[in-house]
Amino acid sequence: MVRRRNLIRVILSLGLSLGATTVLTCAPAAAAPPYGNNAAAGHTFVFNGNRFYYESYGNGAPLLLIHGNGESIKIFKGQIGAFSRRYRVIAMDSRGQGKSELGTTALSYAQMSEDTNALLDHLMLAHVRVLGWSDGGIIGLLLAIHHPDKVGMLAVMGANLQPDAAYSWAVDGVARLRKRVTSELATSHDPKRLQRQLQLLDLLGNQPHIPVSDLATIQAPTLVMAADRDVIRDEHTHSAYSMPFRSRSWRSSPALRT
Repeated sequence: MVRRRNLIRVILSLGLSLGATTVLTCAPAAAAPPYGNNAAAGHTFVFNGNRFYYESYGNGAPLLLIHGNGESIKIFKGQIGAFSRRYRVIAMDSRGQGKSELGTTALSYAQMSEDTNALLDHLMLAHVRVLGWSDGGIIGLLLAIHHPDKVGMLAVMGANLQPDAAYSWAVDGVARLRKRVTSELATSHDPKRLQRQLQLLDLLGNQPHIPVSDLATIQAPTLVMAADRDVIRDEHTHSAYSMPFRSRSWRSSPALRT
């Protein structure tokens, strides 16, 4: 997973411009705000009894960033500065991660996509560009499938449709980690942290379950990407890329291993 995330961050740090070919350079790290814990840009809202944390930067057309498993808004420190020169960048800590509450014992991608839709309703945003990697890409796909009116453009990286889409070494790694965390839970002085970790591992090991045919319902121009050493099998990414999205103008081939 580390290899995938590092490669994806390199891609994003080059300044992928949604809807344009302009390359944006990232602001120097020293000048960046404290993303993920910025009182000047941070806000909260409540959905179904749970409090969620998000930050907003810049002006222009809204661009929603969705982070990966176990991450938070902080992971976008290399992208927010660049994108906010052109867009109104919005990033939320997904349920149970960062500063957003968990509030459930059965975390699911479907639930997280509805949390994201609730954020858009809270901000009264009817149409946004969406960029997400890993879990964020899965959430982006579900948002576009179930709320097609909300998504104007979609870019996903390292996203999978089924839990068996990963290479066996990644599947085995998640299983070993689940076993270790479960063992530690019995004697832990911080069971809530480990229970939360088990839920995040359940996402990686047992979810999602998205029929590939559902991708055909996505109306937004969609960019499908993967790193050349992704944890998601090349053939799985290519099957998603090859699905006849309703709009083809923004589809792009993943960087398949040669």
